[in-house]
Amino acid sequence: MIPEIVIGLAGLAVYTTLAHVVDYRILKTKHLKSKKWDLNISCGDTDGGGVNADINERDVPNFVLIKDIYNLPFKNKQFESTFCSHTIEHVDDPVKFYEELRRVSKNLTILVPPVWDLAAVGYVMGHKWQFKTLKTRHDNELPEHIKLPYDWYHDRFGQETK
Repeated sequence: MIPEIVIGLAGLAVYTTLAHVVDYRILKTKHLKSKKWDLNISCGDTDGGGVNADINERDVPNFVLIKDIYNLPFKNKQFESTFCSHTIEHVDDPVKFYEELRRVSKNLTILVPPVWDLAAVGYVMGHKWQFKTLKTRHDNELPEHIKLPYDWYHDRFGQETK
């Protein structure tokens, strides 16, 4: 007979994987495809339909390389709608980054890992912040957040930025 602890750990692993797939794959794709975004910041390999921007070179249409996320190379309120997905949890100063996104955008949608995405909470290689929210999508608001205790990892090994 399998000990209950093994069954519990297996269940936790399944839940963690499924929750992350729902958050990062299904909901992210749904929101990205919900409209054409004038600015898709931290675009990765996704085309938001307007300007696509990232800190790393990307092969997407209308790409702009960002050198400083706290001083974006755009005018005040240049974009009607901006989409920023699963990025703000990686930055050193989420409030400063959020304020810069609000400066260049009339309407801002950010996606953050909610507390039920346990894989995001435990992502020591990349995340610096956890947001106190059950929602993934936030329009024109920055949810409350707390600093994750992973500085020791980032100081020693660096932060994964994909």
